[in-house]
Amino acid sequence: MHLSHGLHLAYCTNIHRGETWAETLAGLTRHTLAVRQRIFPERPFAIGLRLSDLASRELAEPSVLRSFQEWLKRNQCYVFTINGFPYGKFHGTRVKEQVYAPDWTTPERLQYTNRLFDLLTELLPEGVQGSVSTVPVSFKAFRLDDRAQRKARENLWRCVDHLEHLSRKTGRGLHLGLEPEPLCFLENSYEAVEFFGALQADRPGDLRLGEHLGINYDCCHLAIEYESPQEALLRLAKARIRISKIHLSNALSVRPTREVREALRAFAEDIYFHQTIERREDGEIVRYSDLDEALSTPMDDGPQLKREWRIHFHIPLHAAPTAIFGTTADHLLGVLDQVRQRPSMCSHFEMETYTWEVMPGELKQRNVVDQLVGEYQWTLAELDRRGFRLIR
Repeated sequence: MHLSHGLHLAYCTNIHRGETWAETLAGLTRHTLAVRQRIFPERPFAIGLRLSDLASRELAEPSVLRSFQEWLKRNQCYVFTINGFPYGKFHGTRVKEQVYAPDWTTPERLQYTNRLFDLLTELLPEGVQGSVSTVPVSFKAFRLDDRAQRKARENLWRCVDHLEHLSRKTGRGLHLGLEPEPLCFLENSYEAVEFFGALQADRPGDLRLGEHLGINYDCCHLAIEYESPQEALLRLAKARIRISKIHLSNALSVRPTREVREALRAFAEDIYFHQTIERREDGEIVRYSDLDEALSTPMDDGPQLKREWRIHFHIPLHAAPTAIFGTTADHLLGVLDQVRQRPSMCSHFEMETYTWEVMPGELKQRNVVDQLVGEYQWTLAELDRRGFRLIR
């Protein structure tokens, strides 16, 4: 949906199952239109589309693409952003480290991303820019050597070349957002600045980088890294790194007492990574690759109260803290405060709580449409408090 100051807001459809195009469209028809009907039925409704590699290939067939364009027009919907992070299956099977593959060292990642932009130029409304979010180069455990890192930068520059060509051809503004994530090649604003410095050094003075490549700022991910929204966004701005899109997302924050550890076992599941970062009383940071690794550490009742765990488990934006679980909603709200001060910072906003299927029951007391409606209501209220109004 379109808000004042040129903002566009959607929820990411990666919350729904769908690896083929037929499955993806079925999810849009069943769930997205139901959300639209309850939130904003009288005006065009924005979709944050998730397409797997397979679905993107199927949608690229001219007759299929024309049919989807007609579907969008018929249902008063539009697409302004695509989630191009998960390349393959994203639900119902082990995802974990596989979600980062193929990474930016491979031709497959480049071809897939370029195809998403080709599709996006056919779906964008007049006058609206298009964004795609992608993996943060790679996963640290893949251990990219200097040669692999150079290859990743070369592929990203090839993508910039493609976006420049597409933009000139179509008149569309297009940008790709690398999405920092805990334990990935880019996991915080510091590493993003360093990497963009290397990209700039590869082609000194090439201003197209700032136009077509930036950061997809995921509030959950940067909160887990204990970053300050004000400082992180200022750091990126000083480095002239574009904020391509902002993911409105929320993570768990807890004190790892014995009771909390026991309750957390419900979140330690086998589909997604739940990287956990601990901050101790003296400020020391300890990283665990997954929640079960953190839970396996020795228990010491006293010091646990002086430690904090932030866990990569996307929970509803409107989830209220409990006596056991806290959230990182303060980081998300801090980001919105920064946007209020500088609305031109970013125009693409996407709510992303993809973990619906694996959420423990206490966070899943409503169906997925009800949850998404609740997230819209919460987000629109927070945006309204900061002066961002729905365009009716």
